Amino acid sequence: MKYFENRTIWVTGASSGIGEGLVQHLSKIKCNLIISARRKEELDRVKSENQHLAHIEVLPLDLADGPSLEAKVREAEAIFGGVDILFNNGGISQRDKVINTSMEVQRQIMEVNYFGTIALSKYVLPGMLERGFGHHVAVTSAVGIISTPLRSGYSASKHAVHGFYDALRAEHHDNGIKVTLILPGYVNTKISYNALMGDGSKQNTLDKAQAAGLTVDQLVRRLLRSVAKQKEESYIGGLKEVFGIYMKRFFPGIFSILVRKMPVT
Repeated sequence: MKYFENRTIWVTGASSGIGEGLVQHLSKIKCNLIISARRKEELDRVKSENQHLAHIEVLPLDLADGPSLEAKVREAEAIFGGVDILFNNGGISQRDKVINTSMEVQRQIMEVNYFGTIALSKYVLPGMLERGFGHHVAVTSAVGIISTPLRSGYSASKHAVHGFYDALRAEHHDNGIKVTLILPGYVNTKISYNALMGDGSKQNTLDKAQAAGLTVDQLVRRLLRSVAKQKEESYIGGLKEVFGIYMKRFFPGIFSILVRKMPVT
C-alpha cells in the first residue's frame, strides 16, 4: 500500500498473533520496520521469516517495565531517525470474574495495556510534531466500547486507551498527527491461552469464540486498509461483535440484558 511506503513503522506485540501478522504484510512493502516484544528469540524468528522488501530491525521491550520505555523509544528513533507510524499492539487479556480477580492482576493488566501503550505514544510524539507527521494506531478491542463478563480489567484498560487517544487526536489534529483505533472482535490467536485468571495464572486454553473468529490474515488486511484511509475508528469482526457495539451505543438497556447470557469463552 502506498501509504506505508518509505515510512518508518514500529510494531509492538510483534512476536505472535496480530503483531506478527502485521509484520508479515508490512515486510512486503518498501519501508523501515521496527519490531518489538519481550522475547528476542521470537522477534529474531519473525524477522528471519519475513525477509522481503522492508528493512527490519529488532528492538525487545517489556510494556510492563514503565521506567524503561522512554529509553526504548529513544533507541527506536535512533535506528532510522524517527518513527512515522506506531502500531501499539502489545497487551494481555483476562478470563475471570471480578470477585475472583486480585487487585494485583487488575493493576498488571492496566500497566501493560494502558500505561505501557500510552507511554510509547507520549514519548514518540515530540519527534512526530517536529517532523509534522505521525500516525498512532492502537489495536484495542470491541470491549473498548462494550464490556462482557470475565473481562473487567481487560475491558477497563481498553476503555482507558480510547479516552487517551481521543484526546490525543483532538489536541494535535492540526499538527499532522493521526490516530486510528482498531476494534477487533474475536480473532483466532493465542491471546486466550495467555489470558490471566484472577490469581495471575494463565488460562492455557483456546476460547471457542476465539477459535471461531477471524483469521489473523483477514483482520490484518482490513486493519491496514483502515489505517491507510486514516480512519479514526474501525470495527473489525463478526456480525455479533459489531452488532453489539451499535446495540450498546443506541440501545444500552437491551444490550445490558443480552450481554448477561453472551458466550464469551
